[in-house]
Order: sequence, then C-alpha cells, then structure tokens
Amino acid sequence: MTITWLGQAGLMFQTGDTRILIDPYLSDNVGLLDPAKRRRAAVKEELFDLAPDGIIFTHNHPDHYDPETAEKFLSKGKEMLILAPQSVWSEVRKNGGNHNYVLFNRHTSWTEFGLRFTAVKAEHSDAAAIGVIIDNGEKKYYITGDTLYNEEIFEDLPTDIYAVFLPVNGVGNNMNMTDAKRFCERIRPNVAVPMHCGLFDSLDMNRFDYRKKAVPIIYKEIPV
Repeated sequence: MTITWLGQAGLMFQTGDTRILIDPYLSDNVGLLDPAKRRRAAVKEELFDLAPDGIIFTHNHPDHYDPETAEKFLSKGKEMLILAPQSVWSEVRKNGGNHNYVLFNRHTSWTEFGLRFTAVKAEHSDAAAIGVIIDNGEKKYYITGDTLYNEEIFEDLPTDIYAVFLPVNGVGNNMNMTDAKRFCERIRPNVAVPMHCGLFDSLDMNRFDYRKKAVPIIYKEIPV
C-alpha cells in the first residue's frame, strides 16, 4: 500500500493498479471565500491526469468536498466508486455520470478492489461527518476525518489499527496536538500521521508529540 499526502486532509491510497482518493482539495476555493486561507502550496496539476478508481468524502466542508476538484475527476468518463455520507452524497450525485454513488454513513461497510471500507463516527460541525477505516486484509488504516476527541468514537474502532491519519490543528472543531496525542495513546497505532496543517497556516506538525509519528510532506509518499 502506497499512501501520498495531497495537502490538508487529502490522501491517495494506491494498491496495485487501484487508486483511492480521500478528501482531495486541489483548488483555492477556500481562499476565495476567506483570503486568510489562501493555499500556501500550489496545486499539483498533474494529479488531474489520474483517473482514480474511487473517491471518499468524509464531510461537506469545502476543503474536504470541493465541488471544483470533484468535478474534474468525475468528468473523466471513467466509472468510479464514490463513498460519501448524507451531507455530501446529496451534492456529489449532481455530477451525474455512471459513477456508483454509495451512501456511506456511520456503520456502513463497502468491499471492492480487495479492500473493505468502513465508516465510523467523527465528532464535527457537520453532523453527518465520518471517519473511514480501510482494511486490505493485512493492515487497517484509519482516516479520522475532521473530528474532536469524543468517547463514542472508540466504540466504532477495531483494536488493531496499523496507521491513523488525524487532524492536529486545533481549530474548526478539530483536535489540537495535545488531544490528538491522547487519541493516539488510546488507540495505539503503529504509526500516527498528523494532518490538516501547513496549507492554510504555518503550524509545524513536527511539534506533534507522539513518538510513533510520520510527518507528511505534500505530494510525497508517507513512510508508514
């Protein structure tokens, strides 16, 4: 499994010839709404040459479900799997096409490409927000999505998470670095990847004080 950080909360999982994108934000639309949140890293336009096999959206905020980014991928003519909770599902289907738009609310599982995707609780300002567990039969990768530390989340999680990808920026109803560390100490992953920093702000993710961490570099493979 190869995992690349796309900036903010965006990830690309690749196994064999299968590519799955999660929350790709490849525009500057948030910056147009709020100039304080202009991108600090240019969009890597070559990413739009890819035709992913699936896209997962965790919630309906513009740095996670960006209609402009979504349209560029969904208009390629390739049929894709789209997993999205209610708040996004209602919007993303407007792109049409022969894509498989799957309503992916909490506790829902979908198996395809030799992977099992499971939606788990996230505690965020979008009440439909989810986290996602990707299980390739050998390892479980947990993408929390935007979330605060909430006890109910742990009820949804397996005990053998290999890697977790989580926000540490501490604003916008996300965990700060202290609570993200507590979160990781609770679930005990082999590796924790801090995210949601650096694109709109100058937060240094190296300050995330969890011993088993892998700090990502935008558009680079994450060493997990």
